[in-house]
Amino acid sequence: MHSRVLKSIRTAFLSGVILLAPLGVTLLVFGWLVERVGGNFRDYFFFFVPVHLLEQSNLQILWNFLATLIVLVLVTLLGYLSKYVLAKSLWSLGESILRNVPVINAVYNTVKQIVDTFSTQNRAIFSKVVLIQFPRPGAYALGFLTNRAKGEPQGRTKEELWNVFVPTTPNPTSGFLILLPRREITELDMTITDGMKAIISGGAVVPAWDEQAQAEIPRLATNPQSLPAEAGAAAASPGDGPRSS
Repeated sequence: MHSRVLKSIRTAFLSGVILLAPLGVTLLVFGWLVERVGGNFRDYFFFFVPVHLLEQSNLQILWNFLATLIVLVLVTLLGYLSKYVLAKSLWSLGESILRNVPVINAVYNTVKQIVDTFSTQNRAIFSKVVLIQFPRPGAYALGFLTNRAKGEPQGRTKEELWNVFVPTTPNPTSGFLILLPRREITELDMTITDGMKAIISGGAVVPAWDEQAQAEIPRLATNPQSLPAEAGAAAASPGDGPRSS
């Protein structure tokens, strides 16, 4: 009976030790860190504190803790700074090497121009993918709507003009800025990213279009605002319907 009780007490004690061991080790390490690190740097960080306050035994743990905290923050900031500077230096070195290697430098510069042109920051200037007739009536091209024309072009033409950027394929870093009347522009449902993929791939990558969008084809084809001026006028003319005799 007594042995069973002792065995139960010993088991409970060992369980308590196992539970408290991680916490105890953590407190010992933390205490050693505060005493060693904080104690050594306390006088440097708190030189402005009166000596009688800095040396008070009941406040030393506070000063040591604050000094340790400052050291940890400084070490962390140093790590972030060194990582950023080192990464930036390595990136600059790699770019310099690539720019000086024949053949590779031409490919690298072209790809970099494409990426820079359609980066997240530059894509913000493109508000929508549009379809226009270019470079001649009956031939269509994808473009990006950038803005509504303002100032002299708007005043001279007396039209509601929209600015459309039509990139070249497969290098979209150059292209054409075309000012078109609103009625000659058809807005598309595809995203800016899908439009970029279609242009860069030379049409090899075509974004999918769902059935609901396909059902809108007749409406778009007969919408006077999405046709050139002559076609729009013809579509809107009531004389096209059956005549009564």
